[in-house]
This record gives sequence, C-alpha cells and structure tokens, in this order.
Amino acid sequence: MTTTDLPTFIQENYEMHEWRHACAILQQDFPQEYRDICDVLKRFRLLKSHIAVGGGRKSQVAEWIDSELSKKGWIEKNFQTSITVDENVMESPTHAVDCFKSRIALEIEWNNKDPFFDRDLNNFRLLFDLRAVSVGVIITRCDELQDIFDSLGRGSSYGASTTHMGKLIPRIQGGGGAGCPLLVFGIRRSLYVEDV
Repeated sequence: MTTTDLPTFIQENYEMHEWRHACAILQQDFPQEYRDICDVLKRFRLLKSHIAVGGGRKSQVAEWIDSELSKKGWIEKNFQTSITVDENVMESPTHAVDCFKSRIALEIEWNNKDPFFDRDLNNFRLLFDLRAVSVGVIITRCDELQDIFDSLGRGSSYGASTTHMGKLIPRIQGGGGAGCPLLVFGIRRSLYVEDV
C-alpha cells in the first residue's frame, strides 16, 4: 500500500508523501488508527473564519484536528525516557506529541516557526529507535495556501519561515526522521471554505 491507495478524497485534497512504507504499516498493523486519520482528513475543511483571526497558543485549525482525534481516543503524550549507564540514570525527556494512539504519533504544524519540524522529526526518530512509535504523521499546509492568506490580509502571519510543506520535505529528504516511517499530509486550497 502507498499513498495512491488512500481514499480518493484525500488524494485529491492533500499533498501526500511517505517514507519507509508508512501507509502499509498503518493499514496493516494499525487499521483503526488508519481509519481515524482518514476520517478526520475527509471531514476537515479550511474555514475562512479560522484564518481571518489570529491564533493564540494553538490555531483553530490545529484545535479542530486535535479535538476530532481526541474523540477517537487519541491523546497528547509525553514520554518519560532516560539513559542508564551502570547505576547512572540520565533523564532524556522527549517533547510532547500532539496526538498519540497505539504507537502512532501525529503532529499538527499549521503555523509555527519552521524549526518545529526539526523538533518533531527528532522526536519521531528517537521514539522509533526506542520502539515506542511505529509511524510518525505530520499534518501541515501546502505552499499554495499563501495566496489565500495574502488575499485575506494575513500573509505576514504565515511567512516563509513558518511551517509549510516547502520547509518540511527537504528536512525529511535530508534524513531528519532517520529510520522512522513517516506519512505527511499538506492541506491544499481545495479544502478552503468561505464560511464568513
């Protein structure tokens, strides 16, 4: 299974990339989590009202995706990790994962500074190496949405140094996720709805 086997609606409305057979692992080993992700992506719409107002700690886009996955049993997850050498224990905590269920880690990077991608990929790499995560998923935005942000007078809030597909793919291609299977979804302009 590859991204071409994902539901047609997702293929038509998201830019998708996968590494290390992430789709096959999701569908075969984690079918419920695969269905959860597909259901949320099929129902998601990029509302004008979610863009027109500034965000706070978390954007309304990320909040909607988080809440829908939460209804399906996904949780924000901190992992307590450490390294032990002889009797010396050194704490090595990871960053919290936005949404986690059954060894699937999902991050939503709608409009953060682009180094957040480095943090996410490093987290996925470490947790995969520790056998705590089997697949890492990132949902972000496609570069093509910049025209919409500009037309709404919000272009400066969604600048070139924030999280979008053009900043993510080179990091992954450069080995940022190491051996962790990755599946990436970019929100396309076809999902935009003028609700106000």
